[in-house]
Amino acid sequence: MLRQINPKRIVVKIGTSSLVLKNRKLNLRAIARLAFVLTDLCNRGIQVVLVSSGAMGVGIGMLHLKDRPSEIPQQQAVSAIGQSQLIGIYTKEFAEYQQIVAQVLLTRDVMLFPESKRNVVNAFKAMMGQHIIPIVNENDSVSVDELDHQTSFSDNDELSAIVTEIIDADLLIVLSDIDGFYTGNPYKDPDAVLIPEVHAIDADILAYAGGSSTQFGTGGMTTKLNAARRILEHHRQMILANGRDPEIIFDILDGKEIGTLFTTKVMKARV
Repeated sequence: MLRQINPKRIVVKIGTSSLVLKNRKLNLRAIARLAFVLTDLCNRGIQVVLVSSGAMGVGIGMLHLKDRPSEIPQQQAVSAIGQSQLIGIYTKEFAEYQQIVAQVLLTRDVMLFPESKRNVVNAFKAMMGQHIIPIVNENDSVSVDELDHQTSFSDNDELSAIVTEIIDADLLIVLSDIDGFYTGNPYKDPDAVLIPEVHAIDADILAYAGGSSTQFGTGGMTTKLNAARRILEHHRQMILANGRDPEIIFDILDGKEIGTLFTTKVMKARV
């Protein structure tokens, strides 16, 4: 059975767990395959935006730290170092396929003010119109909430949903360290069952959510459900799938029933 998914514009969000190995080193193979896949999509005429986590995880590895820093200034410094390394690797890998990428660092306050939000949207449109892939992350070196001036997003799952909304993308693909949305934590509960489609974020769905499974990332299943809720409210679609091998994106766009599809539509499957 195949899903009918034919997006013209997509946002791909990849989590820290897919980019950083357990030994705190970069997962270069995953990054290389991601560059190959997204470039191929662009070659097919699909507009692509990549929302990439990993700055903190990469910075921790570069500085040989045992744990994520607890103080905000240290977190900012580590993220700035990691982001610089990460965008450099992305630029190199995409260049292997003659694909131009651009770094876009955002803060929440930019998205809240109409004029600055309009400028961001225009920048995205200009880049995608020239077949450039924007690589988006939160600007962690300045994203600190002070008084009523809120600059930080809750997580990159939320950021990816917001980007999907403002660029009017058809589909958000969230690549994580889990195969989809389950009735329990599949790492701990052998009876947990994958849910192939979710049409509403109700009390039952929320009850299934657990915490983050990685020490380097900030997101967990709850943050992904929050992103999914935003996606559903704006009548778009989101797929949560395992980012171990980014070529899974090909299977998703070919309509294969992979991961969990969040949609307000009851999909009419075709054989």
